[in-house]
Amino acid sequence: MIVKRNHNDKGVTMTPQEKEIEKMRSSIKTEMKLIFKANMKIFDWDIPENDDRTSAQMIANVMQEALDELKAEIAEGKYDNY
Repeated sequence: MIVKRNHNDKGVTMTPQEKEIEKMRSSIKTEMKLIFKANMKIFDWDIPENDDRTSAQMIANVMQEALDELKAEIAEGKYDNY
């Protein structure tokens, strides 16, 4: 398999996947933060005496668990033919 590489503005050769992730990086991060903030709001609605810092850490931990599970699925080849 031949991988075509392109160059960025610094002259570094980039694969098509690297170019695409650079275009999408900001959007992906924004979407992750939106999911986090939506869950923070739910905690505040459901728990009148909510401790925001504790809730934030708990939500971030669950999000990290989901990312770890996704990474394991990727390593297992689940998305090789997506």
